[in-house]
Amino acid sequence: MTEHAIQIEGLRKVYAASGKTGAKEALGGIDLTIPQGSVFGLLGPNGAGKSTLINILAGLVRKTSGRVRIWGFDQDQNPRQSRAAIGVMPQELNVDPFFSPREALEVQAGLYGVPARQRRTDEILGLIGLTDKANAYARTLSGGMRRRLLLGKALVHAPQVLVLDEPTAGVDIELRQMLWANVRMLNRQGMTIILTTHYLEEAQEMCDEIAIIDKGRLIVRDSTQAIVGRIDAKTLLVRTAAPVGALPLPEGVTREDRGDGWLALSYPQSRVNAGAVLHALGDAGVEIVDLSTAEPDLEDAFLALTRQARDAAPEAAR
Repeated sequence: MTEHAIQIEGLRKVYAASGKTGAKEALGGIDLTIPQGSVFGLLGPNGAGKSTLINILAGLVRKTSGRVRIWGFDQDQNPRQSRAAIGVMPQELNVDPFFSPREALEVQAGLYGVPARQRRTDEILGLIGLTDKANAYARTLSGGMRRRLLLGKALVHAPQVLVLDEPTAGVDIELRQMLWANVRMLNRQGMTIILTTHYLEEAQEMCDEIAIIDKGRLIVRDSTQAIVGRIDAKTLLVRTAAPVGALPLPEGVTREDRGDGWLALSYPQSRVNAGAVLHALGDAGVEIVDLSTAEPDLEDAFLALTRQARDAAPEAAR
């Protein structure tokens, strides 16, 4: 068995022209590997190609070219095995309103060919917190309960890989905490988790590794820590006793007045240190009441890397 849960080579998807719309390239030759047992973030702006990639993995969209292996099974040569190896919790609440949660899980298990004696319906209902709603019509469930049911449906065939597509979009704090507790437990049991989310603080907290795609191209793929570490920046937050006028600062330091006496002084860590900034404040006679530092986070890295990729695109086209 390969050490990779997912192997993608040269993956392209071009949607054919229709009406007044020309052909659209959604994925432009993606090469990506996702290791077994990881919690892997798949990030990108709206329209980056994430949904197309996920739908290809799930077998819902046919690729134009390239190669996809899921848990070692080639999607073209072993389509049944590759689909059985992956479960997808979609973003859309596509739940049959006339099925109870128990019935929905049983039907889903049947679609995957899980024998009745091997089904884990009660176990999954307990995992997703729907035991007391097991026999209620799905149309009576709240939005949060329906989202839990989607997670349960993705787990009925015991996949080795679980894809969570915007799992916490529009959910409350309690459901978010329950979901992440379940994800951590499943990952500890050996399941590989692929997460797409616009809540980048969640991705930074949950993911071992991250890939960022934009306009159908892979921009970066690295450990979460390494991606954040690419941002050569730090911010010193200083609250002063009195308003500060013109202030001579070391080269490379930028100033932002945030009100209530707070100054944000940002600088490249490779060329300037906090001591030099504080020394400049002392020389200017600035009385400091409070201070703290802010490190760059995944959101800073995401914005910087996507901006760099888009700025470089016109040059590449020339």
